[in-house]
Amino acid sequence: MSLFNYNAKEIHCKIVYYGPSLGGKTTNIQWMYQSLAADQKSKLSVLNTEIERTMLFDFLPLDVGEIRGFKTRFHLYSVPGQIVYDATRKLILQGIDGVVFVADSQADRMDENLQALENLEKNLYQQGYQIKDIPLIIQYNKRDLPNALPVSELRRQLNRLNSTEIEACAFEGKGVLESFKSVSKSIIQVLKGAAVG
Repeated sequence: MSLFNYNAKEIHCKIVYYGPSLGGKTTNIQWMYQSLAADQKSKLSVLNTEIERTMLFDFLPLDVGEIRGFKTRFHLYSVPGQIVYDATRKLILQGIDGVVFVADSQADRMDENLQALENLEKNLYQQGYQIKDIPLIIQYNKRDLPNALPVSELRRQLNRLNSTEIEACAFEGKGVLESFKSVSKSIIQVLKGAAVG
């Protein structure tokens, strides 16, 4: 849940990029980081494991506006895709405000997508969250590959919650900013609702 820094007049929101191993989570984070102006972002931190990376940074977008005089700062995290790093995934999900689930569109990766989505739901539940209550964007990544499943099939198997869907090719930056904007807009709506209530 969002943290309020009263001294800096900032609301800190946490967005986690979740999904199967090598699905494009890290690529999303790197692309976002590289596209931001230097004065808007913190240093990019990378936590390496033997075969995976967890990346994180925070930034203050200038176009989001204020909520009751507070600016909104977003912290972006990617989780390791390998199931052996489940403890790290759980730790990263603490205090979450929104999720971009990065699905690999390739036909032979569907089982891993389903396993990652089930793992996300389980880990959220263990921390007291319901997946249906968290702003969730489903990003269908790797749309440029010849063995990419049709969106209708990806939707049928992965989007039972009727979440916003975005087609992407994160390597080229396609759909990356759109995914972030969509999840951040949902988070802002939740915050504005909480500020009014």
